[in-house]
Amino acid sequence: MTDGRSRRREDTRQRLFVAAVELIAEQGFSATTVDDIAARAGVAKGTVYYNFESKTVLFEELLRHGIGLLTADFRAAVAGLPPREALAALVRAELEYIRRYRAFAQLLLSEMWRTNREWQQTLRLLRGEAIEVIAETVRAGVASGDLPADLDVRTASSALFGVGLVVAVDWLVFQPERPIEDVQEALLGIVRRVAQT
Repeated sequence: MTDGRSRRREDTRQRLFVAAVELIAEQGFSATTVDDIAARAGVAKGTVYYNFESKTVLFEELLRHGIGLLTADFRAAVAGLPPREALAALVRAELEYIRRYRAFAQLLLSEMWRTNREWQQTLRLLRGEAIEVIAETVRAGVASGDLPADLDVRTASSALFGVGLVVAVDWLVFQPERPIEDVQEALLGIVRRVAQT
């Protein structure tokens, strides 16, 4: 009984996350109401407050959930791979993640520029966790000689994360017919050229 109840609660929370992401990506955080989220998720307004004490808490949990999934995808992609292959796997993992969670990626891209939000500290920490997976791979590439010894690991890792995010959103908005393999290869070509300079 408890297991069934917790599964239903998790399903409800997932529906609320999806509804919130879609609405906030469409109309912005301020314009999105709890009533809107409840209606889109197909639940009563009280259900939103039962699961999250406020719209802000819902959004902060949404960030944790979404970036947590991306970080887990990054970790799974690089597991056991040498640095050069791991970089390619990171690029592919980011593109696939953003294709799967397009609305969240658009939301994340817009929210990273807003520094006056209550959840900015949470976003900074979560982004840092995702970028640290990239940094571990870049450090390994420097140590193995696959990447230049004087490479600024932090900047390179942030750049790879940011460029991947922007390129993927651009691809899905403006060239959705383009195969993911083409986008991956183009992005890897940029990474390789930068690493050689």
